Amino acid sequence: MKLLYTSLFGLMLCFQGLSQNQMSKSIAVANPNVNNLSIKSEIAAKMMRLELIKIDKYRVLDEFDMVDVIKSNASFSSGCYGLNCLSDIGEGLKVDYVLCGSFDGLGNKIAITLKMVDVKNRTIYQSLVKEFDNQEPEIQRMIEQMVKEMNQIEIDKVTAQRLTFKNEPISSNNVGKINNSGPRIGYAFMVGSLSEFAKRSEEEGGLDIFPGVSMIGYQVEGQYVGTENFSALVECVINASGLEQGKFIPSLTIMNGFRFGKAGWEFAFGPGFSVKSTSQGFFDTDHQTNRGYFSETDWNQYCNENFYNNAAYPEYNVNGVFTPPTPEQFNSNYHFAKHFDVRGSKSINTTFVFAFGRTFRRGALNVPVNAFYSSQKGGGYVGLNIGFNVQKSKKNINSTR
Repeated sequence: MKLLYTSLFGLMLCFQGLSQNQMSKSIAVANPNVNNLSIKSEIAAKMMRLELIKIDKYRVLDEFDMVDVIKSNASFSSGCYGLNCLSDIGEGLKVDYVLCGSFDGLGNKIAITLKMVDVKNRTIYQSLVKEFDNQEPEIQRMIEQMVKEMNQIEIDKVTAQRLTFKNEPISSNNVGKINNSGPRIGYAFMVGSLSEFAKRSEEEGGLDIFPGVSMIGYQVEGQYVGTENFSALVECVINASGLEQGKFIPSLTIMNGFRFGKAGWEFAFGPGFSVKSTSQGFFDTDHQTNRGYFSETDWNQYCNENFYNNAAYPEYNVNGVFTPPTPEQFNSNYHFAKHFDVRGSKSINTTFVFAFGRTFRRGALNVPVNAFYSSQKGGGYVGLNIGFNVQKSKKNINSTR
């Protein structure tokens, strides 16, 4: 037991001796080199001294202890960042170490280099380089982290994580935006009520065409978010359809698009706008007449031609006043509702468009190919669209010009 106590006492004396030996080491701080930051080198040096004092590991000379030596040699007061000059300062101050470094503002990060010079051996005792997020008001925390790390003292991980520069994928502030505007051609099939409207005869208010139309137009595209593997886009497409069948069907589509990966896969969606003509009418599905579609005007004309006879249809002629029958009197499923009719009134037609495709690239040439579906009440368009554009130039996404 006595031997155990003796051993413990010896270890305590050993650790105490090491601690006293370390505390007997003296250190001075030379003004660091500061570039592209608003902080002055004198203030940075004060922060370095403060953090050295806080770890309580060295005897730290303050700036007033250093005045006479600094004034004694003009080279000490400015531009003294090299090993020889720092060693000379340390010899003049009679200290064991000199701490110096550099603080550089590099775009969206701050790079700090700290080096501790062993004055007696005129060597670099240790050095550390770290990159921090560009948070200049937090420079003292950055120095604290580096001083502790150089002296094997645990640092606060949360603070370190918040200060560390994160080498993230290139974001919209750094990436140039490519103008992918260009002509578009395609073909689409009409489905649902639009298909019926296309095939219906002109005398009944239809288009009297094949329910498939060509599309020719122009797309204007703008990128508002861009990374190495992702782009967010606003796309505006102006189209004219049906020209090959003697019809002019204009439309405007505004979409929000997302482009993924280097392969250029894309998904987009957004509203579409066009002009439609409609009338109140019904379809003679029982084929009681030789017509398929009756607008209100068609029905009134049909009634006048077929029921305006006092003798044959007295129920529609009361006191000499003709009241045409309603469609429901012939079929309970017949009733007036809004349908496409080129003879009807004009109004804005809204659709919702979904598109999916890929942009193929060959040098400066981009060839986007997209399948799409334009949905509206009762029907829509389904088709394929292809375009091309040549990348002529890039502009900074945050450019004011």
